[in-house]
Amino acid sequence: MNRKIPQVYGVELSGIRNRNEIRVAEAMPGVLEADYSDYILDPLDIEDIYALTLNLLPARYVQRGSIVLRKEPPEEEVRETICDAADRVLQNPTRAEKK
Repeated sequence: MNRKIPQVYGVELSGIRNRNEIRVAEAMPGVLEADYSDYILDPLDIEDIYALTLNLLPARYVQRGSIVLRKEPPEEEVRETICDAADRVLQNPTRAEKK
């Protein structure tokens, strides 16, 4: 899924990022270890939790040279959103059942 983002009128867009991507990725291990250590999470579970968490949080897109005017969500909101996403993923797994 590493498709290259096409340029638009010669303008490179791949440098635009959601600031929550790093915050969520950094917070996930602690949340999952603290609250979900009794579950065996496979790679697809982790990806689903990450993607769903980002979809549940307000987007925070920035590009080089941008001025950030809005506050980012508090750390506790990020952690709660990770838990919400993990609960949904565990209740509705997309992986095949192992036999």
